[in-house]
Amino acid sequence: MARRALITGITGQDGSYLAEHLLGLGYEVWGLARGQANPRVSRMRKLLSDVQVVRGDLLDQGSLISAVERVQPDEVYNLGAISFVPMSWEQAELTAEVTGMGVLRMLEAIRVCSGVSRGGSSSGQIRFYQASSSEMFGQVSETPQTERTAFHPRSPYGVAKAYGHFLTQNYRESYGMFAVSGILFNHESPRRGAEFVTRKVSLGAARIKLGLATELRLGNLEARRDWGFAGDYVKAMHLMVQSGRPEDYVIGTGRMKSVRELVEAAFAAAGLDWERYVVTDQALHRPAEVDLLCADPKKARAQLGWEPHVSFDELVAMMVDADLRLLSTGHDPDDGSWS
Repeated sequence: MARRALITGITGQDGSYLAEHLLGLGYEVWGLARGQANPRVSRMRKLLSDVQVVRGDLLDQGSLISAVERVQPDEVYNLGAISFVPMSWEQAELTAEVTGMGVLRMLEAIRVCSGVSRGGSSSGQIRFYQASSSEMFGQVSETPQTERTAFHPRSPYGVAKAYGHFLTQNYRESYGMFAVSGILFNHESPRRGAEFVTRKVSLGAARIKLGLATELRLGNLEARRDWGFAGDYVKAMHLMVQSGRPEDYVIGTGRMKSVRELVEAAFAAAGLDWERYVVTDQALHRPAEVDLLCADPKKARAQLGWEPHVSFDELVAMMVDADLRLLSTGHDPDDGSWS
C-alpha cells in the first residue's frame, strides 16, 4: 500500500516540487487548500494532476483535525506560511497566526488524531516535518550557521518561524512525536513568486532583454545569502522524515552570494550589462536588515547523505531562461508561483 503524505502550502514553490518528488517515489499525495475555488489550486492541478486536495486552513483548528482524519497520512509536511519577509512587517499579526500558530494547530491536529499523550512513543505515529527558515538566525552570532547557532530573528516572519521551530521541538520532547524541522536557507526556482528578490531579478532581466522594461529597482545589493535550488532542497525534507530518529537539520550550499552577484549573473545570462539598468531604491530596504546568511550543512551531508546538485550560476540561468520563455508567450505574471 502506498504511503500517504499531506502537504500544507501545496500551491507554493516548495509544495509543488515536494509533491512531484513524492509522487515519483510512489506516494499518494494530498494537498491542503483553503478552498476548491482557489485559483492557485487550479494552476496546481494543471501541473500536478495526481495530487488530491483536501479543504483546510492553518487558521482553523477544526478544519485541520478534519483534514488529518480524512486523509489518514503517514507523513505531514507543513510548508504553509506567510513567506514573503517584507510583508511580515505590514501584516505582522497574520504572519504570527499563520506562520507561527499554524504550526501549533497542525501539531495539535496530528496529536489528537493519533491519540498521542505525554510521554508517548513516536513508533507508528504520523511523521511531521516543519519548514523552519534561516531567517531565524537573523543577526547572526557566527558564520556559517549550524543547528546549534543561536537565533536572533530580524523580522516578524523570522520570529514566527522561531516559534514554530521551538514548538516542534517541544512536541517531540513532550509527546514523543516524530517531529523534525528543516532549517532551510534560501532556495529558489522558476516557480518562485514574482515578489521575491531572485524572481524579481530574473523577471526584470528578461523584461529588459525583450524590450518590456527599461530599468529594475532593487533595495540592498550588498545583502549576502546562501542560495540553492528548491528541487534539491525538498529531497532533504523527505530524507529527514525517513531518518531513524527525529532531529533538526540545516540545509544549504555553504556558499554565499550577494544580491549584486545575483544581479550580475542574471543579466549576464540575458546578455546584458546590469549597471545600465539597475537602480537602487532606499524605500525597498528592510526595516531591520539581515546582512548575511550561510549554512553549514555538514550534519545533513553526514547523516542524511544529502547534497545540493544545482549550482548558483545554473540556478540563475535556469530562472532567466524560464522567464524569457514565459514573457515571450505574452504572459507577464504578478505572481510567478505557478508560471
